[in-house]
Amino acid sequence: MRSSPDSALLAFASSPPARAPRRTTTSTTCFPAALDELGLSFYPVGSEAGQEAAARALARCMLAGELTPRELTFRIHQRHGHELPLTERLAELDDEYDILEYGDRTVDQVNAEVTAEARRLAAHPPVPAEPTDPPS
Repeated sequence: MRSSPDSALLAFASSPPARAPRRTTTSTTCFPAALDELGLSFYPVGSEAGQEAAARALARCMLAGELTPRELTFRIHQRHGHELPLTERLAELDDEYDILEYGDRTVDQVNAEVTAEARRLAAHPPVPAEPTDPPS
């Protein structure tokens, strides 16, 4: 792949200088164009589309065996609470893990439902990134 000015700037901005302290701020005006060139989406910090993309990535990690169903629900619940409609059921299932000893469901039953939700999330079409103004 040929390097363009946008992708070169992205690589430069994401790597720390050799003999200087790590930069704590970087201009993000180059990121949307560079990521688009690489076929990736740019999600503004805190955007719902970005939160949903992160939730889908966690679901794929669980399906790949990198997280247990319990870990997935805990992380989703911790990051989004019951506020993100796409992950509401996973937050509810995290609550169910906490009360298993008082109910009639088993860990295997809740795990199966979490796995089904993870599959739904992984198959859910991504929301397009919110438009950003082109750099001036």
